[in-house]
Amino acid sequence: LQTKTLILATNVVALRQWRDEILDKTTVSEDDIAEYSGESKKFAPITIATYQIITYRKDKEGPFPHFGLFNAQNWGLIIYDEVHLLPAPVFRVTAEIQSRRRLGLTATLVREDGLEEDVFSLIGPKRYDVPWKELEQKGWIATAQCHELRIPLHPKVRLDYAASENRTKFRIASENPNKMKVIEDLLEKHQEDRVLIIGQYLEQVREISQKLKSPLITGQTPNARRVELFEAFRTGEIKFLVVSKVANFAIDLPDANVAIQVSGTFGSRQEEAQRLGRILRPKASGKRAEFYTVVTRDTVEQEFATKRQLFLTEQGYSYEISDCRDLFPDFVPPAYSS
Repeated sequence: LQTKTLILATNVVALRQWRDEILDKTTVSEDDIAEYSGESKKFAPITIATYQIITYRKDKEGPFPHFGLFNAQNWGLIIYDEVHLLPAPVFRVTAEIQSRRRLGLTATLVREDGLEEDVFSLIGPKRYDVPWKELEQKGWIATAQCHELRIPLHPKVRLDYAASENRTKFRIASENPNKMKVIEDLLEKHQEDRVLIIGQYLEQVREISQKLKSPLITGQTPNARRVELFEAFRTGEIKFLVVSKVANFAIDLPDANVAIQVSGTFGSRQEEAQRLGRILRPKASGKRAEFYTVVTRDTVEQEFATKRQLFLTEQGYSYEISDCRDLFPDFVPPAYSS
């Protein structure tokens, strides 16, 4: 393009994945790429930055100290990764950076606040869209099977569940202690696979990590440690990895072929699709990806699970719904163990 380019990514890990892919897939030299983040603040013909650094300010009424620096650049192209995030108030200001061309990228143009159409006014009209199943048929993404495993609510939390309002009920059902046994049985079934265990609540994922003696990645995990664990997962040194909602965006783990979702953000269709996307890189072995969501039966969590699945069902995916005992005939919830 012979012009200065800015690429906006969701976090530093995604930023560096962009840099690595550009260096690997193009003839661009390392000197022509710069990182502008909390760790490094440089400009180059291709600058990769995070949304957070541009929208950072000390308080809600204060100025954006980095925004002026970016707006002063003569950008020929801005690429907005995960562009469905742009309508959010915290990121919307980045659309004001001046550029001759804009390009937005997303696999999931869906938002629970209904503002996905704002992307077109902020960036421009849709130029290309392809159904996920078409990508699957052409081999660009892996074949996937989605499963919903329904389990009973543990007796020790039933009274609390019955007495709570809906928001608390959802969390109680999401953190159902019976889920641990299902996770263990799934890991036994997938011993030869690379498995991501994804959850919403920090206490829950920490407990799972401790019980499985498996590494954990959360928003509090330093970037250097994240990169170290991702690399260990890629090489097979680690086969199971527990992750919080940081897994919703830009984790490049091409060998991950199984995901176990233990909790999520209510009825978020976008989050459901993002999490499935973590295991859809095509596999050299041709192995099918397996996406499990573990849901507490006959609770508000089951109701929200149905809403979460809408985007993927529109894309042509179907969910195989099973009682956990159908999949694991020997399953006995801990409360009933003799």
